[in-house]
Amino acid sequence: MPDDAQSFLAARDLLLRLRSDYDAAVREFRWPALQRFNWALDHFDRLPPERTALWLVGEAEEKLSFGELRRRSDQVANHLRALGVRRGDRVLLLLPNVRALWEAMLALMKLGAVIIPATTLLAEADLKDRFERGRIRHAIVPAALVGRFAQLAGDYTRIALGGAPGWQRFEDAYDRPSGFTPDGVTDADDPLLLYFTSGTTARPKMVLHSHRSYPVGHLSTMYMLGLKPGDVHLNISSPGWAKHAYSSFFAPWTVGATIVALTQPRFDAAETLDLLVRCGVTTFCAPPTVWRMLVQQDIARWPVRLREALSAGEPLNPEVIAQVERAWGLAIRDFYGQTETTTLVGNTPGQAIVPGSMGRPLPGFGIRVIDADGNDAEEGEIVVTLSPRPAGLMQGYQQDDGSVRAVAGAWYPTGDTARRDQDGRITYVGRTDDVFKSSDYRVSPFELESALIEHRAVAEAAVVPSPDPQRLAVPKAFIALAAGFAPDRDTARDIFAQLRARLAPFKRVRRIEFAELPKTISGKIRRVELRAAEAERRRTGSRGAAEFWEEDFPELRGQ
Repeated sequence: MPDDAQSFLAARDLLLRLRSDYDAAVREFRWPALQRFNWALDHFDRLPPERTALWLVGEAEEKLSFGELRRRSDQVANHLRALGVRRGDRVLLLLPNVRALWEAMLALMKLGAVIIPATTLLAEADLKDRFERGRIRHAIVPAALVGRFAQLAGDYTRIALGGAPGWQRFEDAYDRPSGFTPDGVTDADDPLLLYFTSGTTARPKMVLHSHRSYPVGHLSTMYMLGLKPGDVHLNISSPGWAKHAYSSFFAPWTVGATIVALTQPRFDAAETLDLLVRCGVTTFCAPPTVWRMLVQQDIARWPVRLREALSAGEPLNPEVIAQVERAWGLAIRDFYGQTETTTLVGNTPGQAIVPGSMGRPLPGFGIRVIDADGNDAEEGEIVVTLSPRPAGLMQGYQQDDGSVRAVAGAWYPTGDTARRDQDGRITYVGRTDDVFKSSDYRVSPFELESALIEHRAVAEAAVVPSPDPQRLAVPKAFIALAAGFAPDRDTARDIFAQLRARLAPFKRVRRIEFAELPKTISGKIRRVELRAAEAERRRTGSRGAAEFWEEDFPELRGQ
């Protein structure tokens, strides 16, 4: 085993030994010093071959051992190399929870390619943006989605799961040799992942991670989740988002746990509870939206074997936490991280949980809450200190010209605000900008407003979160109409119809209200007033005189 791999395992084993002793873990843990490291070759391929690595459940069910996935990922790596994938090439990975997703992730890592994960919800405009700014040279997609690429001309390798006219078959990989020899060594700081994140502008930021920052950086996530060798771990998260890599790839396989993944296209609470029992899941992570759906069932009827219950994405309401504790005797432990980082803050095993708090900084991370002058404050922006620089931090933001704006200075600003108490526990307050969460997805108001003003009836628009019992919040647009348009049902229906055609489902505006927009003296829209007014509306259950909800138009569902 390479020395760097041994250093990685030593750091992992220390955290496993101190999993319930937070103070000792913070005091003793140091990020391993790595020069050359390829997590797939140096770690994954050495996990016990007979142990179950991946258990796909739902519409399709399949189990694969670590040995089988090693062999299959070798075959896929050989196939992709034969198709022209080279070290450093950018590869779009647009796959749902199917076996090929994990095979391709491992294979591309072994090749030294740069993986660009993407959700299957992306619209054609989103894909075009990724191809142009992400410099994509190869794409791996299901056959059912190749139609979205019809207008994406260019010299890129087209690989379809299931095969399609003009596309290479992914399955041809299984005829390739199973032994894989890498082209060369992997430097720990070689690029590995490029994520597109909503950000605060119309176009998402590009977040570049290395073979150090995610494979090694997720030691913090492993510690937070409380994972042990032999665990059966289920994470509810959609492929293409960073949280899927957090909890459905790196953290569980760092300890050799079994990953359970749901393959059904729609979430069903009762079916998920059945699977928790049938699969013997021991650690379960889900966003608050899922927890709220689960507790609508009589969850005490399901004799789960859970040891750890976890939540991330946004604060979880106290009544849900109480219901789970009454039914299963488990406290849901909350944690916090970003696409740009691994897990930063959390309620780790053995810590006393303060309701509403995200917990304390995780081992290996220096976290401060600072005011506008950079001084420590009870409430302010969360920043990650860079001396020493933690492993679990991105290399930087890739710019449109392909250069990378590295993280520099004394700290990395997260853009999130929080309160910190005297014991060091951190409670999330909100974004320093206007980005908000809806059903665990980050939504950029600017992006939605840009789509709205493309409609001829819209003169100006401001998007704010509208509180929702299931999704935490849904996007609501306050709209100032152009001259000649009436604030009526027909106008609302036409706007909703256009948005449905242009935006992915997780981004869609679900509520609109025709109104005059409050502005500052300089002409800027005062979203703070709109947010407050909308929160009060939802508290009282009232609607504006010219307010319409997407659900008011059932005829749009088939469009």
